Amino acid sequence: MIARRLAELAERCGITVAVAESLTAGNVAAALGAAPDSAVWFRGGVVAYATEVKRQVLGVPDVPVVSETAATAMAEGVRSLMDADIAVATTGAGGPDPQDGEPPGSVWFCVVSRGAARAEHRQFDGDPADVVERSVQYALELLLSMAQAATRSSPVSADDNRV
Repeated sequence: MIARRLAELAERCGITVAVAESLTAGNVAAALGAAPDSAVWFRGGVVAYATEVKRQVLGVPDVPVVSETAATAMAEGVRSLMDADIAVATTGAGGPDPQDGEPPGSVWFCVVSRGAARAEHRQFDGDPADVVERSVQYALELLLSMAQAATRSSPVSADDNRV
């Protein structure tokens, strides 16, 4: 289970995690909250379904919300808001209808650390529930990957275990 692997790494290395979710509606946060010792490393999350919430709470500029720019702003906004070491954001068109000119199943992700950001787009097939499930899985994979990269690139000492 990816959330369990992330939990072990986060706790061992002192990494804190946050999430900003639109399309996934809190399911990434739920998976992280169910992982071992999540109170130690999981800072929290923001479920921002409404465009106004994305803009006002997470700092998304006046761009389509199903976009790389929106996903990046969401991830950076929640990382800053929660004072987390790494964060992931999900935004997309779950379906059955298109959104912002994007077809159903179009999902933008962004994972950030204190020194890096990586946005990715995926096109998932299936009904809205399938798109959400696959998006949650992919968001968790991105978090684990960023945590692994952050621990490799940043030496950890007993005095400073922040990424």
